[in-house]
Amino acid sequence: MKIAYILNTYPQPSHSFIRRELQALERQGFQISRLAMRAADVPLVDAEDKAEATRTDYVLQAGVLALFGAVLRILLTQPRSAMVAISHAWRMGGVSEVGRLRHFIYLVEAAYVAHRCTAESTEHIHAHFGTNAATVAMLAHLLGGPSYSFTVHGPEEFDAPRALSLGSKIANSAFTIAISQFGRSQLCRWVDFDHWDRIRVVHCGIVPARFANQTPLPEHGLSFVAIGRFVEQKGQMVLIPAWTRLVARHPEIHLTLIGDGPMRRDLETAVQEAGLSRNITFSGWLDEAGVRDALAASHALIMPSFAEGLPMVVMEAMAAARPVIATYIAGTPELVQDGKTGWLVPAGDVDALVNAVEELANLSPSDRNKMGAAGRKRVLARHDVEVEAAKLATAMRAARSPTR
Repeated sequence: MKIAYILNTYPQPSHSFIRRELQALERQGFQISRLAMRAADVPLVDAEDKAEATRTDYVLQAGVLALFGAVLRILLTQPRSAMVAISHAWRMGGVSEVGRLRHFIYLVEAAYVAHRCTAESTEHIHAHFGTNAATVAMLAHLLGGPSYSFTVHGPEEFDAPRALSLGSKIANSAFTIAISQFGRSQLCRWVDFDHWDRIRVVHCGIVPARFANQTPLPEHGLSFVAIGRFVEQKGQMVLIPAWTRLVARHPEIHLTLIGDGPMRRDLETAVQEAGLSRNITFSGWLDEAGVRDALAASHALIMPSFAEGLPMVVMEAMAAARPVIATYIAGTPELVQDGKTGWLVPAGDVDALVNAVEELANLSPSDRNKMGAAGRKRVLARHDVEVEAAKLATAMRAARSPTR
């Protein structure tokens, strides 16, 4: 089956889950075109991401003639479809924070995507995130392109469902994917009950073979990792006052912040001003092997997020048999079990975060390893990429449009 993945920016260091899903679908016999609007504006450090970049076609690099040629072709050959899509773009732009002009740019992108899909006999389109990629996928469908679906991750989509016209995107889709039951519940809020059955849960997946070699927890010290973009919603700034208190009781405690983003300078300044430069270090983005090495050298993952979908790094830490300290938000409690595979704390609660770290510090090495093993068993049962991709494949085959 021929499908196209529609993405805004691809590949990106924080979106390895999309790459894994694509590759799993290809192993299951799908032929996949990768159509991203633009290339990443950050360096790619993972060899697999670099390889994906060479396989991706960037719509905005096609040039003005190709883009507007696709619009003109549809206006001349499918005027009724064009008017339906224009009407939707106008309405969506009217409620959107980015306005109507941006939505007509999406319409131009969608015309090019629809043309490519027709030329390549593409049978289905899938987009990731309910933002502009899903807009392009929906408009391409309305312009005569194949059926479409999209995966909603959160939290951005849940922050602005009306501005993103989530209800319209779900209603026009063949099906919509949520990555957790919590995510599905949020999507059900924006469509009629008659559309609920097209909202399915497909988890993001990990490759179990990459976590086949379990490394025992370190015998000495107290080492943590936090992984993610340095942005407000990830809550890394809460770790600074927490670590200030913890260092007083555990001078050897160490935290490695893996990632990068607009808040890096603020975080580095806060660490320096708190006198924590020896206890908190920054690694930048690491490739997948580097992340696994960092997890292997740690006692636990700490995830202080204020808003999430269901973080991939939680899955990876659990697959590495590491306990997880995370906030009690969104889909995280569906995976992390408080007191069994880690700790769940209220978002923004420094006291609770400190107490959770103290509880882990007071556990015997044997109990820490038992907690890590329980987490590993749980995530491997729930987030195997081959199993989850098979669910997506079944839905796509049922939704496929006839080739043209």
